[in-house]
Amino acid sequence: MAAGTRDGEWSIQDLARAAGTTSRTLRHYGQLGLLPPTRVGTNGYRYYDQDSLLRLQRILLLRELGIGLPVIAEVLAGEQQPAAALRTHLNLLWQEQDRIRRLIDSVTTTLEKTERGERLVASEVFDGFDNTQYRDEVIDRWGRDAYDNGDHWWRSLTAEQKQQFQQTQLDIAAEYGRLHAAGADPAGPEAKALTARLRDWVALGWQGRPVTPEAFAGLGEMYVADDRFRANYDVHGAGTAEFVRDAMAAFALDM
Repeated sequence: MAAGTRDGEWSIQDLARAAGTTSRTLRHYGQLGLLPPTRVGTNGYRYYDQDSLLRLQRILLLRELGIGLPVIAEVLAGEQQPAAALRTHLNLLWQEQDRIRRLIDSVTTTLEKTERGERLVASEVFDGFDNTQYRDEVIDRWGRDAYDNGDHWWRSLTAEQKQQFQQTQLDIAAEYGRLHAAGADPAGPEAKALTARLRDWVALGWQGRPVTPEAFAGLGEMYVADDRFRANYDVHGAGTAEFVRDAMAAFALDM
């Protein structure tokens, strides 16, 4: 047992190590009121008891599910009993298991259709995906207004409109794959016309936030740097994401 600790409690370092996180993260959770220490020793160190372990487990689970910290605070505020919290925890895991199963089926269908050269269908490709999972990331990158405007617009769409929006992206990605496979110039006329379609698609999703040359080129860099976005293009052939990035950078020069 570390110096200063009592039976059934953990220092912040021990808890962070056991949870696979950092002391800085735990302190941040404490500042937000999500995970206050059970006590603070005379040495200024923070210590946590068994209830804290259960609470941290719920926080980390909800983060894994893509839920933002403000929403997690609301969830935890409504769960005072450990048994009720664990029941909610278990239900969320079952829901996530079902979502992952649907994602596996979706990716399998996408792979099989791509290998057969068949047209991808939005309702199959995006089954199981959660459009709110990047909430905190969007807010960090572009601000809360950007997320709120986009989320409000997305929720206002009918199921058919959502599918049409997603299908447009799939068709554009497939066309980029065709151009890349044919050895087209990413700055050439075909790529330029296709990238104009992509720019219009991005503008629709951004709902009023200007698609500046810098922002558009930066988005292209993200398509390559972030594996989640790269996969949307490289499913049509390795290197397609780089082709898209180069086409977007060339297009941005003329914007």
